[in-house]
Amino acid sequence: MKVAQFTFNAFAENTFILWDDTLSCVIIDPGMTDGAEDAILFDFIQEHGLKPTLLLNTHCHIDHILGNASTKQRYQIEFLAHRNELAMLERAPAASMMWGIPYRESPLPDRFLEEGETITFGNTTLDILFVPGHSPGHLAFVNHAEKLVIGGDVLFNGSVGRVDLPGCKAEDLVHSIQQKMYALPDDYVVYPGHGPETTIGAEKKANMFVRPDWSGL
Repeated sequence: MKVAQFTFNAFAENTFILWDDTLSCVIIDPGMTDGAEDAILFDFIQEHGLKPTLLLNTHCHIDHILGNASTKQRYQIEFLAHRNELAMLERAPAASMMWGIPYRESPLPDRFLEEGETITFGNTTLDILFVPGHSPGHLAFVNHAEKLVIGGDVLFNGSVGRVDLPGCKAEDLVHSIQQKMYALPDDYVVYPGHGPETTIGAEKKANMFVRPDWSGL
């Protein structure tokens, strides 16, 4: 499986495309603000002959959904997220006004995802982890064959997701990181929603915001 990362919008949000040798792909957290950013993503897909099959959101904060509408319109693919993110989608117009960024209204999910389910495209399978805290319905997508995690805004390189936004809950974030993320093998690579990738082992060793045996944030 291959991973392409794009950084979009004023929040420097990471958007991902995953694909395998069948050329089937999924698009995760499209953060494109306008037509110019749309073109970067869409041209990459066309140039590599990829076939989009699903649109996935780790969570639905404004910076991760700015390209949902254009992606859905372009490819007419299913949009999947956790049901607890509906409140975030409802708040998106207000969030766009607060941050002063344009917003193309996201569609609602075609269906909801839960932990324990799997997502398949081509020859690839993604396991779903429910990791709330930064957002009430936050998901992470894990591919065990390639030892990678698309982690959204849960665990960053040297940091963690913020917990001062509506729907955030610090104790849930600590639990999600300690019990779900840190339970993965140390050599798994985490691709976060902002900033560079890291590994589970590196964060367990050096992340000072959530230690494996710590009880607070």
